[in-house]
Amino acid sequence: MTIAIEPLDPGSDHARAMIEALNAYLLGRYPPESNHLDSIDELSRKHVHFLGAFEDGRPVGCGAIKLLEDYAEIKRIFIDPDHRGQGTGRRILSELERIARGATVDIIRLETGVRQPEALKLFENHGYRRTGRYGDYPDDPLSVFMEKALRGDT
Repeated sequence: MTIAIEPLDPGSDHARAMIEALNAYLLGRYPPESNHLDSIDELSRKHVHFLGAFEDGRPVGCGAIKLLEDYAEIKRIFIDPDHRGQGTGRRILSELERIARGATVDIIRLETGVRQPEALKLFENHGYRRTGRYGDYPDDPLSVFMEKALRGDT
């Protein structure tokens, strides 16, 4: 099995299929007000890098990073259920971090949910630590906020 991680247009059929699968997954776990889902239009903006994971040309995962003024934010990481546990999420996350480092970002943040233990484990194993709410996110007991310093003592 060879997985290729490469840039992907969020408006492409492959990306739309992964985003729809992720939306269904999240809406099955959380009420609508607890889902903070960036649209395809938002994911298509210049400051966002959207990646796809492909096995023999077939999409099996995706993820994005938004390069903001003071930090970067991880968004939309999703791995097809049949491909979980094989390191694809780690590879996508590592590539997103590489993009952030290249943009001289010092800190990466993310919001995930309490009902996603596999995501929490992925981020914790990658050095992310829980932190307080940031940005425009509302207070929500179902949200978990995490961050990772990429340089120094940020």
